Formats: sequence, C-alpha cells, structure tokens
Amino acid sequence: MRGQRLPTHRSLAKALGVDLTTVTRAYGEARRRGLIDARVGQGTFVSETTARNKHAPVVTKIDLSMNIPPQPVEANLDLRIAQGLKSIQDDYGFSAFLNYQRAGGALNDTAAAVKWLRKRVPHADAARLVIAPGNQSIIFNTLLALTSRGDAIVTEALTFPGIKAAAAQLGLRLIGVPMDAEGVLPDGLAKACKAHKPKIVYLTPTQHNPTAATMGAQRREAVADVIRRNDAILIEDDAYGALEPGIAPIAALIPERTYLAVGLAKCIAPALRVSYALVPGEAAAAAMRNALQATVLMPPPLMVALATHWLQTGIADKIVQAIRAEARGRQALAAKILKGIPYKSQPHAHHIWLPMSAPVYGALHRGLAVVNDTAFAVGAAPSGVRVCLGAARSRDELAQALAFLAETARNASQPMPVV
Repeated sequence: MRGQRLPTHRSLAKALGVDLTTVTRAYGEARRRGLIDARVGQGTFVSETTARNKHAPVVTKIDLSMNIPPQPVEANLDLRIAQGLKSIQDDYGFSAFLNYQRAGGALNDTAAAVKWLRKRVPHADAARLVIAPGNQSIIFNTLLALTSRGDAIVTEALTFPGIKAAAAQLGLRLIGVPMDAEGVLPDGLAKACKAHKPKIVYLTPTQHNPTAATMGAQRREAVADVIRRNDAILIEDDAYGALEPGIAPIAALIPERTYLAVGLAKCIAPALRVSYALVPGEAAAAAMRNALQATVLMPPPLMVALATHWLQTGIADKIVQAIRAEARGRQALAAKILKGIPYKSQPHAHHIWLPMSAPVYGALHRGLAVVNDTAFAVGAAPSGVRVCLGAARSRDELAQALAFLAETARNASQPMPVV
C-alpha cells in the first residue's frame, strides 16, 4: 500500500531467514526503481509515486554490499569457462555429469583438489577431503554433526553472517571474542573457552570478514595452542586463503582438530559452488559425506568437473592471480581516494572496514549500499561498515563510489540528498 512503513532490514532478514546483505540489496534496488523512500529518523516507506523529481540532486547509487571477487579482463572467465566445458565435452561428454554423483566428490576430483591444497597445507590427503557446494554447507554440516541445541560456539566479535544464520537455525549460542588488527585475541579466546566450554571455535584468520584482519604466524600458533589446550574443534573458514598463497592456515598446526573450509567463491567466482573441506580424519570425512548427502545431496558435478580441469591445467592459479592483482589495484585506488580517512584492510582483500558511527552510516547508506556492523556483531562489537571493492563493475565505478564515501565521511554533519 502506498505510504506504508516497511520493516527494518534486520527484522525482515530475520523474518525471512535470509542474510542481512540480501535484504539490503533488495531495498537498494527498490529505492533505485523508485518503489520505496527512506526518510531520516522515520524509516523506509512504500513510495507515494514512482515519478522522480528531475531537478532533485542526483547521487549515483552503487551497490558495494556484496563481497564478491572482481572480474578483470585478465581473468578471462567467459572464454575460460567455454574452453573448459569444451575440453570436458571432448574428453568425457556432458552426460557423465548429468546424473547423481558420489556425495563429497569423485576420487579424481578429490585427488586434484588435494594436490592443489598441498601448496598451502602440506599434510592434505584425499582420505580426509570432501567436496561441498560452498563453504556455507561445510560450516552448517559441521555444526550439525558436532553440536547440540544450546551449545556455545566461540567466534570473533565481528563474524561472517553465515555462521550467525547457521547457529540460529540450529539453536546454538554464539560467543564473541575481542579482536585487534590481527584478528581474535588469544587471551580473550582462552577466557571464552574457559567460561563457556565450547565444542566449536569458528574463525576466519585470513582476510577476516568484515575487518580484513589477517593473523601472523605467531598469532596462529597462539590460537592453535588455546584450541588444543581447551580440547575444542576449529572450523577454519579459508574463503580468502587462495588470495594469500604464502600464508599457511591454522589447520597446518592442528590438523587433528580442524575442519578447514577452502572455497573458490571469493578467489574465482561464487556461482561455481565448489569448496573443499579438509577434516580431521577418515571417519570425519565419511560423516561429512553422509551429512552432505542428507542436506544438499552433492556438489554440482559439472561445476566440480570444470574446477578440477582448471586445477589440473593450472588455469585456476592464473585466474586467482589475475583477481588478486585486480584486488591489489582496487586497494591502491581506495588508499588514494580515502587518504586521511582511517580504515582497515589488506593489500589483496576484496573489502575494507571503516570504523563509523550510526549517523554517518545512515547518511552514507542513502547514496551507497554498504553493510554495517549489525550484520556481523556477536554481542558487544565495534561499530563500522564493510565496503566491498570487488562489487563495482569497473575501477571507474569504484572510484565514483569511493569519492562519494570519502565526501560523506568527511562531511557527515551535512544533510545528504535522498535518492
């Protein structure tokens, strides 16, 4: 109904059981089309009319809310997908990949994945590797297998919305631990483990989402020691690990108690839906395959075949290198345009984190779609916004968005035009 007040982003996401970022994107698109209006201090309302004032100040609405890898021309994904599928068709035919497959991936696919993973995780072996349709399915099924309703899960004070959604579905309690520039604090982690006796610790040690914090070697050793001493199991979300090939995951230190989730979504493309779970042992691998069969049945066979082809031929590494280089270029652009504005990031990360107050976010959000701390917070957490540099279609578009962000941050007290 025209003029009707809409629910907040957070309440609608909770009611629909979807990520906050999904609702944020939907509201942003609705505003772009003139279907809804945001009124400062009042909320969001269904528009009285879809007509726009031609003489009103115009602010280009650019969506930097979704954390996706950029797609530079050097990655050449369109051509490489076509060539890869042609090679698969020539070698095997497509019909071989149009039927049900072994839960957790076929043996040749796990062998190729293990060879690729050993560059960063020397102890990786095929008997402990399971292929899944995305890191989220690994996270959810690990929690499903190892926890009971009411159990405590320890994570960073700001964490991936996916773990929050999974915990909510399974009735688990999330306990947030303070962070610094390297990620979770070992002393805080130790205190949380002593107080709450968690079965599971969930961490993103490399290019943390949303702060981009990346642990150094000593921090990883300290965190591994805390987890070992408290007899906990680590779910290590390595979604961005391929972008930092010189950094070994915590799983290399405590393989016997780590579920390592290595995905291709953030280093190649989300739609591949191919991730690799390296689990503590063969029994854990069998249990993970059974859980995946019960929840998602199998990873998409044709996409797994394409990923395997890329791993075996070295094309995957070339794509990752191109995306990594583009991420570095976009970070350099951000450093130039946001000079003097404090923010956190890493040279090859797809996002940045700006400490920012709620009023500033409110002004910013009306001209640029970003995600604030409420999507990531577990208990008391620092305020800020995540800005996804990879979401812009080009560096020119990103520069326009960053210029608007910089102006907003520097002039937060000035009223912003509504779009």
